Amino acid sequence: MDDATLQFYRRNAEAYAGWAKAPSTRLTAFLGLLPRGGAVLELGCGAGNHAAVMLAQGFVLRATDGSPELAEIAARRIDHPVEVMRFDELEDREAYDGVWASACLLHVPRDELAGILARIHRALKPGGLFYASFKIGHDDGRDSIGRYYNYPSADWLDATYAASGTWTQVSSDTSEIKSFDEAPATMLHIVVRKG
Repeated sequence: MDDATLQFYRRNAEAYAGWAKAPSTRLTAFLGLLPRGGAVLELGCGAGNHAAVMLAQGFVLRATDGSPELAEIAARRIDHPVEVMRFDELEDREAYDGVWASACLLHVPRDELAGILARIHRALKPGGLFYASFKIGHDDGRDSIGRYYNYPSADWLDATYAASGTWTQVSSDTSEIKSFDEAPATMLHIVVRKG
Protein backbone atom coordinates (compact mmCIF):
# COMPACT_ATOMS: atom_id res chain seq x y z
CA MET A 1 0.00 0.00 0.00
CA ASP A 2 1.22 3.49 -0.78
CA ASP A 3 1.82 5.13 2.60
CA ALA A 4 1.11 8.70 1.47
CA THR A 5 -2.29 7.61 0.16
CA LEU A 6 -3.14 5.77 3.38
CA GLN A 7 -2.11 8.82 5.40
CA PHE A 8 -4.39 11.00 3.25
CA TYR A 9 -7.39 8.84 4.18
CA ARG A 10 -6.36 8.79 7.82
CA ARG A 11 -6.06 12.59 7.99
CA ASN A 12 -9.20 13.26 5.94
CA ALA A 13 -11.46 10.44 7.16
CA GLU A 14 -14.34 12.65 8.31
CA ALA A 15 -14.35 14.77 5.16
CA TYR A 16 -14.11 11.73 2.88
CA ALA A 17 -16.87 9.89 4.75
CA GLY A 18 -19.07 12.96 4.41
CA TRP A 19 -18.38 13.15 0.67
CA ALA A 20 -18.76 9.41 -0.04
CA LYS A 21 -21.42 8.78 -2.65
CA ALA A 22 -24.54 6.67 -2.41
CA PRO A 23 -24.00 2.93 -2.92
CA SER A 24 -23.08 1.82 -6.42
CA THR A 25 -25.98 0.61 -8.55
CA ARG A 26 -23.67 -2.25 -9.56
CA LEU A 27 -23.79 -3.61 -6.01
CA THR A 28 -27.38 -4.82 -6.43
CA ALA A 29 -26.50 -6.79 -9.55
CA PHE A 30 -23.39 -8.23 -7.89
CA LEU A 31 -25.27 -9.37 -4.79
CA GLY A 32 -27.94 -10.92 -7.01
CA LEU A 33 -25.30 -13.33 -8.33
CA LEU A 34 -24.35 -14.56 -4.85
CA PRO A 35 -26.08 -17.21 -2.75
CA ARG A 36 -28.61 -15.75 -0.30
CA GLY A 37 -26.95 -15.12 3.04
CA GLY A 38 -23.52 -15.79 1.51
CA ALA A 39 -20.19 -14.69 2.94
CA VAL A 40 -18.81 -11.44 1.53
CA LEU A 41 -15.48 -9.71 2.12
CA GLU A 42 -15.46 -5.98 1.51
CA LEU A 43 -12.05 -4.41 0.96
CA GLY A 44 -11.73 -0.66 1.45
CA CYS A 45 -15.22 -0.18 2.84
CA GLY A 46 -14.68 3.56 3.38
CA ALA A 47 -17.73 5.19 4.95
CA GLY A 48 -19.69 1.92 4.98
CA ASN A 49 -22.31 2.76 2.34
CA HIS A 50 -21.97 -0.55 0.50
CA ALA A 51 -21.58 -2.52 3.73
CA ALA A 52 -24.93 -1.19 4.97
CA VAL A 53 -26.66 -2.58 1.88
CA MET A 54 -25.01 -5.98 2.22
CA LEU A 55 -25.98 -6.26 5.86
CA ALA A 56 -29.56 -5.16 5.15
CA GLN A 57 -29.83 -7.93 2.55
CA GLY A 58 -28.71 -10.59 5.02
CA PHE A 59 -25.18 -11.29 3.81
CA VAL A 60 -22.51 -12.42 6.26
CA LEU A 61 -20.11 -9.51 5.91
CA ARG A 62 -16.47 -9.04 6.83
CA ALA A 63 -15.93 -5.31 6.31
CA THR A 64 -12.36 -3.98 6.21
CA ASP A 65 -10.49 -0.75 5.56
CA GLY A 66 -6.83 0.22 5.76
CA SER A 67 -7.56 3.46 7.62
CA PRO A 68 -8.35 3.01 11.34
CA GLU A 69 -10.21 6.33 11.26
CA LEU A 70 -12.47 5.34 8.36
CA ALA A 71 -13.02 1.89 9.89
CA GLU A 72 -14.22 3.53 13.09
CA ILE A 73 -16.58 5.89 11.23
CA ALA A 74 -18.01 3.05 9.15
CA ALA A 75 -18.45 0.75 12.16
CA ARG A 76 -20.36 3.48 13.96
CA ARG A 77 -22.55 4.18 10.91
CA ILE A 78 -23.48 0.58 10.19
CA ASP A 79 -23.39 -0.76 13.77
CA HIS A 80 -21.17 -3.63 12.64
CA PRO A 81 -17.47 -4.38 13.19
CA VAL A 82 -15.05 -3.03 10.59
CA GLU A 83 -11.55 -4.47 10.73
CA VAL A 84 -8.44 -2.44 10.04
CA MET A 85 -6.68 -4.47 7.35
CA ARG A 86 -4.39 -3.67 4.44
CA PHE A 87 -4.84 -5.66 1.24
CA ASP A 88 -1.51 -7.44 1.73
CA GLU A 89 -2.71 -8.76 5.09
CA LEU A 90 -5.48 -10.90 3.55
CA GLU A 91 -4.68 -14.52 4.44
CA ASP A 92 -8.03 -16.35 4.11
CA ARG A 93 -8.47 -19.43 1.95
CA GLU A 94 -11.73 -20.33 0.19
CA ALA A 95 -13.74 -18.37 2.75
CA TYR A 96 -15.97 -16.05 0.69
CA ASP A 97 -18.73 -16.31 -1.89
CA GLY A 98 -17.91 -12.77 -2.99
CA VAL A 99 -15.28 -10.06 -2.62
CA TRP A 100 -16.33 -6.44 -3.16
CA ALA A 101 -13.52 -3.90 -3.74
CA SER A 102 -15.05 -0.62 -4.90
CA ALA A 103 -12.56 2.11 -5.85
CA CYS A 104 -9.82 0.87 -3.52
CA LEU A 105 -7.49 -1.47 -5.45
CA LEU A 106 -6.81 1.47 -7.76
CA HIS A 107 -4.40 2.66 -5.05
CA VAL A 108 -2.27 -0.53 -5.10
CA PRO A 109 1.18 0.03 -6.67
CA ARG A 110 1.33 -1.57 -10.10
CA ASP A 111 4.08 -4.04 -9.19
CA GLU A 112 2.04 -5.25 -6.20
CA LEU A 113 -1.39 -5.61 -7.82
CA ALA A 114 -0.99 -9.16 -9.19
CA GLY A 115 0.02 -10.35 -5.71
CA ILE A 116 -3.04 -8.71 -4.13
CA LEU A 117 -5.33 -10.21 -6.78
CA ALA A 118 -3.77 -13.62 -6.05
CA ARG A 119 -4.64 -13.19 -2.36
CA ILE A 120 -8.23 -12.38 -3.32
CA HIS A 121 -8.35 -15.41 -5.63
CA ARG A 122 -7.16 -17.63 -2.77
CA ALA A 123 -9.71 -16.13 -0.36
CA LEU A 124 -12.67 -16.88 -2.64
CA LYS A 125 -14.53 -20.16 -2.62
CA PRO A 126 -14.47 -22.06 -5.94
CA GLY A 127 -16.76 -20.17 -8.30
CA GLY A 128 -16.73 -17.10 -6.05
CA LEU A 129 -17.27 -13.64 -7.53
CA PHE A 130 -15.02 -10.58 -7.33
CA TYR A 131 -15.89 -6.96 -8.16
CA ALA A 132 -13.31 -4.20 -8.45
CA SER A 133 -13.19 -0.75 -10.03
CA PHE A 134 -10.23 1.22 -11.37
CA LYS A 135 -9.54 4.65 -12.86
CA ILE A 136 -8.49 4.08 -16.46
CA GLY A 137 -5.17 5.46 -17.69
CA HIS A 138 -1.78 4.42 -19.02
CA ASP A 139 0.81 5.40 -16.42
CA ASP A 140 0.59 5.40 -12.65
CA GLY A 141 0.83 8.67 -10.77
CA ARG A 142 -0.72 10.95 -8.17
CA ASP A 143 -3.82 13.09 -8.26
CA SER A 144 -3.96 16.77 -7.32
CA ILE A 145 -4.17 15.94 -3.59
CA GLY A 146 -1.33 13.42 -3.54
CA ARG A 147 -3.15 10.08 -3.70
CA TYR A 148 -1.39 7.35 -5.71
CA TYR A 149 -3.32 5.62 -8.53
CA ASN A 150 -2.23 2.71 -10.70
CA TYR A 151 -4.26 4.12 -13.67
CA PRO A 152 -4.30 0.87 -15.68
CA SER A 153 -5.32 0.34 -19.27
CA ALA A 154 -7.87 -2.44 -19.86
CA ASP A 155 -5.21 -4.59 -21.57
CA TRP A 156 -2.68 -4.16 -18.75
CA LEU A 157 -5.36 -5.03 -16.22
CA ASP A 158 -6.39 -8.16 -18.17
CA ALA A 159 -2.78 -9.36 -18.14
CA THR A 160 -2.42 -8.60 -14.42
CA TYR A 161 -5.58 -10.55 -13.57
CA ALA A 162 -4.35 -13.46 -15.72
CA ALA A 163 -1.04 -13.47 -13.83
CA SER A 164 -2.84 -13.73 -10.48
CA GLY A 165 -4.99 -16.82 -11.06
CA THR A 166 -7.69 -18.33 -13.23
CA TRP A 167 -10.65 -15.97 -13.66
CA THR A 168 -13.68 -15.93 -15.95
CA GLN A 169 -14.98 -12.48 -16.81
CA VAL A 170 -18.64 -11.96 -15.93
CA SER A 171 -18.99 -8.29 -16.86
CA SER A 172 -16.99 -5.17 -17.66
CA ASP A 173 -18.19 -1.61 -18.23
CA THR A 174 -17.16 1.99 -17.70
CA SER A 175 -18.66 5.09 -16.10
CA GLU A 176 -17.73 8.75 -15.80
CA ILE A 177 -17.28 10.16 -12.30
CA LYS A 178 -16.07 13.25 -10.46
CA SER A 179 -13.44 12.39 -7.86
CA PHE A 180 -13.02 13.70 -4.31
CA ASP A 181 -10.62 16.32 -5.74
CA GLU A 182 -13.31 17.32 -8.30
CA ALA A 183 -11.33 15.86 -11.22
CA PRO A 184 -13.29 13.88 -13.84
CA ALA A 185 -12.29 10.25 -14.35
CA THR A 186 -13.34 7.18 -16.31
CA MET A 187 -13.93 4.18 -14.08
CA LEU A 188 -13.63 0.59 -15.29
CA HIS A 189 -15.87 -1.85 -13.39
CA ILE A 190 -14.97 -5.54 -13.55
CA VAL A 191 -16.75 -8.62 -12.20
CA VAL A 192 -14.90 -11.93 -12.50
CA ARG A 193 -15.52 -15.46 -11.26
CA LYS A 194 -12.82 -17.62 -9.71
CA GLY A 195 -11.97 -20.46 -12.05
